[in-house]
Amino acid sequence: MGSPDFALPGLSALAAARTYQVAGVITQPDRSSGRGRELKAPPVKTLALALNIPVMQPEKLRMPGAMEQLRAWQPDLIVVAAFGQILKKEVLELPRYGCINVHASLLPRWRGAAPVNAAILAGDEETGVTIMQMDVGLDTGPMLAKRSIRLTPDDTTGSVLQKLSTLGADLLIETLPDYLSGKLAPQPQPGDGITYAPMLKKEDGLLDFSRPALELERRVRAMNPWPGAWFEWEGAPFKIHKAHVGQGRAEAGKRLIEQNQPAVGAGSGILILDEVQPPGKKPMNGKSFLAGARTWAE
Repeated sequence: MGSPDFALPGLSALAAARTYQVAGVITQPDRSSGRGRELKAPPVKTLALALNIPVMQPEKLRMPGAMEQLRAWQPDLIVVAAFGQILKKEVLELPRYGCINVHASLLPRWRGAAPVNAAILAGDEETGVTIMQMDVGLDTGPMLAKRSIRLTPDDTTGSVLQKLSTLGADLLIETLPDYLSGKLAPQPQPGDGITYAPMLKKEDGLLDFSRPALELERRVRAMNPWPGAWFEWEGAPFKIHKAHVGQGRAEAGKRLIEQNQPAVGAGSGILILDEVQPPGKKPMNGKSFLAGARTWAE
């Protein structure tokens, strides 16, 4: 069970392993996207069809026919990676070996829907993946394995998810033999250090320039690629794809030019905008933007 790019390496690895037979894939329904609002298949569906694996796309697993199809597949194990739905007890108890999840954090830190965004925003020095046995709680089940990576100053949510997707797939394939044979006993999560990363909304990308520039720079990276960092300029959303903290000082929210690039004063320090996207335009570097934005620093 999975939907976005994060789940692709895991599905590929399971399909390539001769030890396992992937009976079917459950993913989210096709969604409309883009200016034309055309239906677009989730990445996992596209890969599954290319691998000739049956696909089911229920809006909710409780919908008529969804559970019947799942039972018909007779899974011994269900592997979940960024599926986007909370599994009910009847699903968790269906497979002989239960359900396991490839979760993009070092549990119990950052349970929930947006763990990588939360780790970057909080300034964590590391993150990773946890293979966990699922229960009825929100990422509360016992752990089977963990693997960590260091977060770099340039990491975005997109770049980290790409790293963790491969790391998680490798760890999954390493973990499964001992888990299925009973050699690996699940370990309860610690009671200390529990944090939550709720699902993001579009407004989470809004930059509040009363906050420190360091925090704003993290938000730019944490919200890349979605929902994207932005603020309102000339009555429309002005997107920021890349930024760094400058050494100067300016009034919070004041637009200025620093290092020949657009910048904005923050609660402490200034935020220099390296890559921007004005309304109705394509992304461009800050210097190119200034060449046609004479009112920026007025």
